[in-house]
Amino acid sequence: MPMHNLGQTRSSIKRDHFLLTPDTFIRTPLPGLTNGVAIVHVAPAAGAAFTQMTVELEPGGTLTEGPTQRLLYVLEGKLTLSIEGSRKLHKLAPGGYAYIPSEHTHTLTAVTAARIAVIDKPFLPLESEPNPEFLIGREQDLPAAPLGGDPDLIVRSLLPASMAFDFACNTMTYAPGAALSQVEVHYMEHGLLMLEGGGIYRLGDQWYPTTAGDFIWMAPYCPQWFGAIGKKPAKYLIYKDFNRYSLL
Repeated sequence: MPMHNLGQTRSSIKRDHFLLTPDTFIRTPLPGLTNGVAIVHVAPAAGAAFTQMTVELEPGGTLTEGPTQRLLYVLEGKLTLSIEGSRKLHKLAPGGYAYIPSEHTHTLTAVTAARIAVIDKPFLPLESEPNPEFLIGREQDLPAAPLGGDPDLIVRSLLPASMAFDFACNTMTYAPGAALSQVEVHYMEHGLLMLEGGGIYRLGDQWYPTTAGDFIWMAPYCPQWFGAIGKKPAKYLIYKDFNRYSLL
């Protein structure tokens, strides 16, 4: 029989942030999801303006069009992505990603068992910019930019630097012992999925050990800072709302 954990967990819920650890994840079905389940990490029910989830698909499982624009990032497995109106079948593997605009009918199909990070957000258009179009790529092929000139902290931007997009999504990789140069406080909110390694995250006035598989939500103006700990790099996938006035 499995041992009961006696109510112990690293998960923590605060007013302006939370840390969710895999031992507390709950899997649920969703519309448009077949032969698979979703772990909904954060959603408007928690006060967020976006939804971030991890979708787990069995071979042959599918995920279809959601209610908003969507970003897909493959964590494990092999998949295909079909877009209505195109005969091309896109192949995705770990590190592969796709941005899909609102009302852009699509089907993601698992060739093998797969896990995918999914970010959904209602789109805020700008009159001065055309709406962004479908794009697909591989994180491994993106340019590596040192954050603030620090070669031990590398950023890869999944979306183009264009005002047409109303959010940004990056991977950030820290060499062992590397850390953010300041405690950040800003109007943007974050969703963060730890991909590799671990470290210490300051959120508000709390300090949390974090490791691969953890999810963090940070509300606007939540003080935040991270430092990598261990003998291997720490890496995470991070979302933020971007390129729009906070009044919107």
